[in-house]
Amino acid sequence: MTISIRAARLPDDQPGIVAIDREFTTDAVYEVAYEQDRFTLMHTPVYPSVTKQFPLDDLADENPPWEFAAVAVDGDEVRGFLGANHQLWNRRLVIWHLYVDIPLRGRGIGRALIEASFDWGRSVGAEVAWLETSNINVPAVTAYRRMGFELCGLDTTLYHGTPDAGEIGLYLARTLY
Repeated sequence: MTISIRAARLPDDQPGIVAIDREFTTDAVYEVAYEQDRFTLMHTPVYPSVTKQFPLDDLADENPPWEFAAVAVDGDEVRGFLGANHQLWNRRLVIWHLYVDIPLRGRGIGRALIEASFDWGRSVGAEVAWLETSNINVPAVTAYRRMGFELCGLDTTLYHGTPDAGEIGLYLARTLY
């Protein structure tokens, strides 16, 4: 198996991107404790394990939220996807989506997609990369931290009114230089 990273070709790559298994399972979550003006994240074991499948509803949008899209491919088969955009006003690379097929996780494919987005971000003037994930996605937080991202904020109300109500949005960032 030889994985390569290339620009996504939409709509041609859309079926392969949709076919990526975007599920994760975790045996721990980050609970958030509030104390006056302070939040504390607590790595908390859960039983039974939590499993979640992320939607990819905006892939078919006429104007998706990303300007940059890359795929990881094995021959003609799409095995990973990343979508990002550049916010000019604060020179921020916003990573909207990062997915790697379950059997290929832990092999550096997510890192390669992230690095491709960093290269693009630098080329358009971004200075910081930023992303959001849920407090229950401990595997993603662990992977992002290994790639140099640090927790920079949270939102306890981000998912209110959605099927994910009760989850907390975690924001992570890292400089690109």
